[in-house]
Amino acid sequence: MRIPFFDKKPDPPEFYKTYARAFSEASPSTIKDTRFVVFDTETTGINARKDRMLSLGALEIKSNQIQLAKSLEVYVSQEIFNEEAVAIHGILRQHRNQIKISEEETVKLFLEFIGNAVLVGHHVGFDIAIINYALKRLGAPKLKNKFTDTGVLFKRSVHLVNITNPDKVYSLDELCEELNISKNDRHMAMGDAFITALAFLKIQNRLRGSKKITLKDILI
Repeated sequence: MRIPFFDKKPDPPEFYKTYARAFSEASPSTIKDTRFVVFDTETTGINARKDRMLSLGALEIKSNQIQLAKSLEVYVSQEIFNEEAVAIHGILRQHRNQIKISEEETVKLFLEFIGNAVLVGHHVGFDIAIINYALKRLGAPKLKNKFTDTGVLFKRSVHLVNITNPDKVYSLDELCEELNISKNDRHMAMGDAFITALAFLKIQNRLRGSKKITLKDILI
């Protein structure tokens, strides 16, 4: 009897193995003890499979405080480029004040920075997909982190909206208006990450109200 041949999955790159080892450690069970990484990407467009990162900003939240000293901001060198996107984020292919690194180096730095943290973003599914496609191009599996989305959490905090308009999708600009957050540095990756971090903390306070919330309550 002939045994069918199955191709063995290739081993992930070493940088991914190092990242994946962090998940063998026990994760904190409380919000206060959990390390969150809030991140944002600016990209050449809105198709996660075809478009590419132009910049990435990420910062840490621990013990319900934004840790400004623990952050990551990079600009990415890309051949794929969309002139129309410049009007939004202002990132040029060649800008003398921006030191750019490769997509591969960006992904490695990002995985090293996030470890097994819970990821936070606004419409975070797109940013995660951008990273996952970059990982795929490097022969690596997808991100392993748990995550949450400020857009989803905000809807949970506004019960009336959930009842009358359950399909409402809030932009980050709308969250800034609703939560009284300044929009300085909007459409820059680090600026949007900082705004999202502020929104995340304010939404948590709304969700708490008079009750205690758990880590499970804010994951999606």
